[in-house]
Amino acid sequence: MTPNLTIAAEGKKFMWDGRVFDTREESLRQAAAYERENFDVRTADQDGKFFVYTRRVVREHIVAET
Repeated sequence: MTPNLTIAAEGKKFMWDGRVFDTREESLRQAAAYERENFDVRTADQDGKFFVYTRRVVREHIVAET
């Protein structure tokens, strides 16, 4: 079983974090940890295994003056 490396949700691209979780609870704990680090997160399951997909959320845009 090889999960998708990327998924699309709501018109946005999410990248698999590379980990396979045996339970939904484990994947949700990891998803919550990513959210605390300002990631947008989606979870998915396939063949009884669970996966976390993330994308970085831009919270602030800083423009350097020259």
